[in-house]
Amino acid sequence: MSRAFVVREYGGPEQLKLENVEVGAPGPGQLKLRNKAIGLNFVDVYQRTGLYKTPLPFTAGNEGAGEVIAVGPDVTGFQVGDRVAYQGPVGAYADERLLPADKAVHLPEGISYEVAAAALLKGATAFYLLHWTHELKAGETILVHAAAGGTGQILVQWAKAIGARVIGTAGSDEKCEIVRQCGADLAINYKTGDFVAGVKEFTGGKGVDVVYDGVGQATFEPSLDCLRPRGLMVSFGNASGPVSMPRLGILADKGSLYVTRPTGAGYFRTAEDIRTAADALFNMIELGRIKVAIDQTRPLAEAVAAQQALEARATTGSTLLLP
Repeated sequence: MSRAFVVREYGGPEQLKLENVEVGAPGPGQLKLRNKAIGLNFVDVYQRTGLYKTPLPFTAGNEGAGEVIAVGPDVTGFQVGDRVAYQGPVGAYADERLLPADKAVHLPEGISYEVAAAALLKGATAFYLLHWTHELKAGETILVHAAAGGTGQILVQWAKAIGARVIGTAGSDEKCEIVRQCGADLAINYKTGDFVAGVKEFTGGKGVDVVYDGVGQATFEPSLDCLRPRGLMVSFGNASGPVSMPRLGILADKGSLYVTRPTGAGYFRTAEDIRTAADALFNMIELGRIKVAIDQTRPLAEAVAAQQALEARATTGSTLLLP
């Protein structure tokens, strides 16, 4: 038997129910893992609330790292004892789980379970945002919202490694200091300052080439005013609530802007896709160009409190649940 947080109804954090479940043997194309570390992400919240419709019931969680303890039929490239990480398939908030083998990536010797579980989903997101959604180039200027969060910190560091100029926003002076330590050229406390005015001043009135916004409703429309003509708005999250366009013509009014709403599911459609992103991320970590901040750790049994803290925007960097 394995402990697992099961969601049987959409709703608040109280819908995360700790149960004992029978995991069973892996089927064709599956691995059985013993989790060593589990990542906490906003997508976990979106699935629990029903914003992202996930068939009920399901075991929560989308990211983790662990040891292969059984290999199903027709699986190649993995064996018992392998160290692996994954992002994407629900089922992470558990001691043990079954995982499609094509969703697993091998861990290099220099990457710990904890770093992998803290970084893979967030780092893979940063990879596709900076390389596939828009191929960021040296000299371009970007705005990153929630830049002190787990994805935000990786975005800032990776964009600086590419050679971009980076403006980051955060919700406190302490978080802004974290953003500066990640290499941002400018950090703006959006609770005490006008980030649109700050962007305009920093760019000499030109605006940024790209906005990366994982906050959603609270920042979407003001962010359009931060873009240069024909700039790109990348809305990749809904931490403050879902975004709705008031009217399509607003993009014309503000300079023939582009908007996209990417998701990991849309970009990581094959095993090669996620392994490409993971290889790039792990290489950047091993080179020291990306440092992964694990700022909160909790026992797996405290998953409810961990999600509550995440929703309250009371965390920085990455949070781990430890079985």
